[in-house]
Order: sequence, then C-alpha cells, then structure tokens
Amino acid sequence: MATVNLSRRKRPLYLQIKNILKDRILHGQYPLDTNIPSEPRLEEEFGVSKITVRNAIKELVAEGYLEPSSGKGTKVVRNTSTAKRSTWKSFTELLVEEGHRMQKRLLSSELATHEPESAPHRLFGDEGLRVERLYLLNGEPYIYYVHYLPSHLATADLSALGDHSLYGFLEENDIELANFRDEFAVATAPPRIEEALGLPPGTPLLRRLRYSYDDTGEVVEYSEGFYHTAMQPYVVHFGV
Repeated sequence: MATVNLSRRKRPLYLQIKNILKDRILHGQYPLDTNIPSEPRLEEEFGVSKITVRNAIKELVAEGYLEPSSGKGTKVVRNTSTAKRSTWKSFTELLVEEGHRMQKRLLSSELATHEPESAPHRLFGDEGLRVERLYLLNGEPYIYYVHYLPSHLATADLSALGDHSLYGFLEENDIELANFRDEFAVATAPPRIEEALGLPPGTPLLRRLRYSYDDTGEVVEYSEGFYHTAMQPYVVHFGV
C-alpha cells in the first residue's frame, strides 16, 4: 500500500486526512453502506498516529458521512455533499449515487511556459503551474483534465493532488473560490490525450472549459477537460 504524503506546514494533519477520506467517499472509492479501511490501515497509509486518524473520522461522523459501529468498523452512510445553497448535484455525485466509482490519477505537475496568445497565457502570463490528471470511471479512462494555476503555487506541496480535491488544494493554499464558469463544446483531443483515454485518432469528445474565480474576481484556475461521453453521458440534474 502506497503511503500518502501530507503537508507538515499547512492545515492540521487530521483535517487533511478528513478531506482526502471525504473526497474518496464523494467519488465512490468508499461506497455507500460499506466500511472504510480500519484505523491501523489508515495510520499506515498516512503515516500518522491513531489519535490523528480518529480525529479525522470524528469530523466525518459529525458531518454525517460516517457512522461508527462498535466492533464492526466505520460505515459510509452518505456519499453526497452537505451543501444546502442549491438543490443541484454535481456530476460526480450523480454517478456515485448510481453505483459508479470515480478515481483520480495525477499524471504530472510542473511549472510550465504558456504558449503566446493561449488562454493560460492570457490569464496567468508567461508561466504557471500545469497539473494533468486522468479520471477513471469504474477503472476505465474517462476524463482527461489539464489544470492551469498561478505560478506561485508551483512551490506548494503537490504530493496529495492525486488523491485530493483540486479545490481543497487551493483552499489549503489560502485561495478562496467564489464562483465558476463552464463552457462546453464538441472537439477532438490532442494525440497524447486520445492515447491516454484509449481512443482512436479523431474521436469526437465533450470538451469542458472551466474558469474558477476568487472573491476579488480574479481567475485562479483554468481547466480543459475531455470527456469520453460514449462511455457515460455528461448529466446535469436540477431539483425543485
């Protein structure tokens, strides 16, 4: 079992573990009505003490995601967000409710030079942090994301990005998100992305562009995502 590296300079370790476990619940890695790994396994995975793991689990119990049972482990009892600001559900939440699993794989993270006149160049200047991640749906390549972030984040601890929410990473680096803008189109992906998704050249894909803004109106994230929607349609669900 690989050890997950935690930042020793940012938020308390138990909160970092809580957010990672929560992200796994929301992505279906720990399915509803199943137990999360035992405390000793989590201690080994994160390289922390028993009390640190227990504090992380207590937070998730308090938020209603987990339910402890004496001698029977700790069970997942909810796998959707607690946000009450609207009745909409995220795409990932809908997939997890239907019994799917979504996993993230960090492919690369580096300080990159932006192409002149490109969107990242326009938003962040000559350089910025570029993060590439592959999303797996039930173990199969489904989404390829390239995230562009301000250059100063290249000095942050990036080790947890493969197993953590990108937005959790931004919050831990003192960036508060205020709103988002998404744009959708049908497009073909660059050859390296087609190869990563296991698709023949020229396959039409859903292309999603996301702009994330902080509370001053500055763009703090620009992402380009390619979705293999022939495998699973992209769904938006609104409640009433």
